[in-house]
Amino acid sequence: MYDFAIFWDWIEFAIRWTHVITAIAWIGSSFYFIALDLGLNREIPGPADGEEWQVHGGGFYHVQKYLVAPEAMPDHLTWFKWESYATWLSGAALLAVVYWAGAEMFLLDPQKADLAIWQGIGLSTAFLAIGWVGYDALCRSPLKEQPTLVMLVLFAGIVIASWALNQVFTGRAALLHLGAMTATIMSANVFFVIMPNQRIVVADLKAGRTPDARYGKIAKLRSTHNNYLTLPVIFLMLSNHYPLAFGTDAAWMIAALVFLMGVTIRHFFNTMHMRKPRPWWTLGATAVIFVLLMWLSTAPLFDTYEEAEARDLTPTEQRFAQAEGFDGAASIVQGNCSMCHAREPVWGTLRWAPKGVHLETEADIAKNARRIYTQAGVSHAMPPAIIGRLAPEDQATLVRWYRAAQGG
Repeated sequence: MYDFAIFWDWIEFAIRWTHVITAIAWIGSSFYFIALDLGLNREIPGPADGEEWQVHGGGFYHVQKYLVAPEAMPDHLTWFKWESYATWLSGAALLAVVYWAGAEMFLLDPQKADLAIWQGIGLSTAFLAIGWVGYDALCRSPLKEQPTLVMLVLFAGIVIASWALNQVFTGRAALLHLGAMTATIMSANVFFVIMPNQRIVVADLKAGRTPDARYGKIAKLRSTHNNYLTLPVIFLMLSNHYPLAFGTDAAWMIAALVFLMGVTIRHFFNTMHMRKPRPWWTLGATAVIFVLLMWLSTAPLFDTYEEAEARDLTPTEQRFAQAEGFDGAASIVQGNCSMCHAREPVWGTLRWAPKGVHLETEADIAKNARRIYTQAGVSHAMPPAIIGRLAPEDQATLVRWYRAAQGG
């Protein structure tokens, strides 16, 4: 049984690695084509909508864009879709491995909502679906002719979703799910709108019909939305490493403001790609928003030590707290880890526990049993080198305790 914990960590690592690789490919192609489209020289004769000369890797590239389609279908046509699909599929797998399989530790917060694991997973799935359905309905509504108004309504929906997620999930899970919901919208744009519209245009061209330009217009709008949503999603996906982002009562406001910051940053670069005067005001707006984020992060962080001591243990935590060897393991952890992993750290210049992990109370230690096992029991990841490795006999004590709780 104990080998499963190590196997599971490696599975998580492999999925995360895949997710990062595919996300880089998708974001890279998205950013490239938006920059290419905005920077095209459109003062050229002929049927092409614009062209661009580029140099890279020792070669020169001559790129032309057709607003609808060329007169004849080329023999080879490259489609950009699998980057998006693979990113979403690997992200969904990572969500299941980390937040669904580890729901008691990472997803559910009993102090916010008393949910069973299956209820939490159901809500997690529902948020992803509801986000896409609501967004798609907005883009198909009469407001679709007013892109700015669509973006304002979308932002209002994001604020509401951010607040709602923080009412039921842990701060870490709430921010991650807001990012996952937005990423689902982006990938669904590709799967349900952009690709089908492009297939219609290709089919018309093959049949000798003149393609309808509106399909390309719709696809372009959804692609532009994806472009502006990308940076907030990246922030939210990285937020689980930074307790200041997710471990505060104001986490939902921080998450919402991140979307505004993403818009100001992308607007600066998109304007630059269009070869227009750079809107330097957007950098000032970004700085103001970022300062506001830092100020909001000083809101009360996590629970107090007294609150943590008083709370009831979950069934899983009780199993680890009652397992043979727990007292010895707790003594080792509190003696070597709690100076950093405390609600008020006393080590060096730390002001918040790394990654928001607390190891002060029995409940803390039982809750983080697998982390302790993998990072301090079977590896030397913790404590940090400056503090010094655990003695082999202490590592053995941690391993025996974890395996005893697992029945091994």
